[in-house]
Amino acid sequence: MSTSFDWIIVGSGFGGSVSALRLAEKGYRVLVLEKGRRFGRADFAKNNSDVKRWIWAPKHGALGIYQMSFFRHVTVLHGVGVGGGSLVYANTLPMPKPAFFEAPSWAHLADWEEELGPYYALARKMLGATTYPGDTAGDRVLRQIAADMGRSEHFHKTDVAVFFGQPGVEVEDPYFGGRGPRRVGCSHCGACMTGCTVGAKNTLDQNYLYLAEKLGVTVLPETEVTAVQPKPGGGYVVHTRHSIDLSEGSSFDAGNVVLAGGVLGTLPLLLAMKEQPDGLPRLSPRLGQFVRTNSEALPSVFVPGAKEDYSQGVAITSILHTDEHSHIEPVRYGKGSNFYKFLLSPHAPGDSAITRLLGSMLAWLRSPVAYLRQLFTKRLSEQTQVLLYMRTLEATLTLARGRSLFTGGKVGLVSSVPDQQKGPTANMPEATALARSFAKKTNGVVSSMFTEMLTGAPTTAHILGGACMGADAQSGVINDRHEVFGYPGLYVIDGAAVSANPGVNPSLTITALAERAMSFVPEATTKGTQQARPRARSLAPA
Repeated sequence: MSTSFDWIIVGSGFGGSVSALRLAEKGYRVLVLEKGRRFGRADFAKNNSDVKRWIWAPKHGALGIYQMSFFRHVTVLHGVGVGGGSLVYANTLPMPKPAFFEAPSWAHLADWEEELGPYYALARKMLGATTYPGDTAGDRVLRQIAADMGRSEHFHKTDVAVFFGQPGVEVEDPYFGGRGPRRVGCSHCGACMTGCTVGAKNTLDQNYLYLAEKLGVTVLPETEVTAVQPKPGGGYVVHTRHSIDLSEGSSFDAGNVVLAGGVLGTLPLLLAMKEQPDGLPRLSPRLGQFVRTNSEALPSVFVPGAKEDYSQGVAITSILHTDEHSHIEPVRYGKGSNFYKFLLSPHAPGDSAITRLLGSMLAWLRSPVAYLRQLFTKRLSEQTQVLLYMRTLEATLTLARGRSLFTGGKVGLVSSVPDQQKGPTANMPEATALARSFAKKTNGVVSSMFTEMLTGAPTTAHILGGACMGADAQSGVINDRHEVFGYPGLYVIDGAAVSANPGVNPSLTITALAERAMSFVPEATTKGTQQARPRARSLAPA
C-alpha cells in the first residue's frame, strides 16, 4: 500500500471516523490507523464473562473492545477497535445543557451553543438517534423515584443510536438511501456494551466509517502509532508498530495529521513527543492539564432472586434529571455478564479509606446473604441495575508521564490533582441516596467498584480534556478549530479536545465538534501531496 497520504487519522472513534468521511468527501487521500481489531457481528463476545473476547489486553491474549485503565485518582473505561468507543459505548446521545457551552474554560472562544447547533443536528442524523421505545424494569423503578422527588416531568426516555426495526429481521440500509450496510432490528438483549451481535447498534463502522471506506479511505487495524515527527518543509511522518505482537510497523507521511485516539491514546503520544527533540517539543505547557470526567458515580443495586429481568432493554433507556446540574440513568449488560461481580464491594461512601472500609464491612454484616449471593450468582446482569449518576460540576486532573504503582514502576501516564483544587471523587451523597432508594424499592443491596472503596477514586467511561482549546499556546493546546499551536496541520479531534464538562454522555458532543472542525478544511487541490479529485456527493442523510 502507499505510504503517503494527504491526511493520516490516528484512531477511528467519533472524532476519527467523522474526520475520515468529511475529508474523503472533499477529495483527500486518507489513512486511518487503529490499534484495535476489526469486528463483525460474529466476532463480539456474547457477554462480558467471555473475557478474552471482550477485554483488550494483548499481552494476556485478550483481544476485545474494552479496556480498563487504573490511575490514582480515577479508573477509566474505554473502547478499542475499528469504530473506537462506539463499539462499547452505551448508545446514548444527549444534548448538554447551556452551562456546558457557557463554561468559562472555553466560552470566550466562540458562541458554542449557536455554532454547534447545526452540527449536533447533523450528528444525530448520521448516528441514527431515536427515542427508546420500550419500558424496562429499571425505568419503572426510576419513574417511581422521580414521583417521590416531585420531579416526574424530569424523567424521560433516552435518545439512542439503535435501529428499532422488527426485532431480528434484517433489512436494507434504513439511514442512507441504501448506501449503508444492511441492518437488523434490535432484540432489546441489553448487550450493547459487549458488542452488538445482532446488527442493530449504530456503531461508527455502520455509518461514518463505512461510508468513508466506500469513498476510498484506507483503514489499517492492529496498528499502534509510536511517534509523530514534523518533516522539514512541512507535513509529518507517523511511525507505527503492530499493536498485538509489537513488531515494527511501517512509517507513513502526510501533510496533515488528526489525533483521535481518545484521551488515553492522544495524551500519552503527545506527552512522549514533547520530550523528544525531533518530536513535538514546542507543544503547549498546558498539555495534560484540565483533564475532567462527567463527575460520575457508578453504584449498582443487586436484587437477589429478582422476578424482573434487569438485563432487558438497551444499555441505557431512561434518564432522571435530579436538579439543574445532575441526573441519573439506569445501565445494563446482557444475560450472562458476570465479569464485575469480582470487582464489586458493598457500597460505603466516606472521605477516608478507613471510613469506607469500615462502612463496607458494616454493610456486609447487615446483609451477608445478599452479598454472598451477589458473589456467587451466575445471573448478575439479570439481577443487577447499574446506576450512572453524572453532574456538570467541574473537578480536574493533570495527566503526565511518570512512574507509580499504577504503571508497575515503568514510565507511563500518572494522575495528579492541581494545587488548591479537589479532584474527582466517588463520594457523592445524592448518588448514594438515589441508589439506596432504588434498593429499598426492589429489596436489593448497593455495591460499587472496590477501587472506589480502596482509593475513593471514581470510575468513569467519559474521560475528557488534556488537549484543551485556548486563545494561544499559553492557555491551551489547540485553537478553536482544533489545530495544535505551533504545529500547522496537526489536529486533536477527540475527547481530549473537549474543553468543559458536558455533564452528559459525550459521544454526540465529540461528533458535533468533529463535524465543525472538518467544516473549516478546504476542498482538495493539486498543491503539495494532495491530488485533485471531484468533490464526492455528501453522504449525510436528508
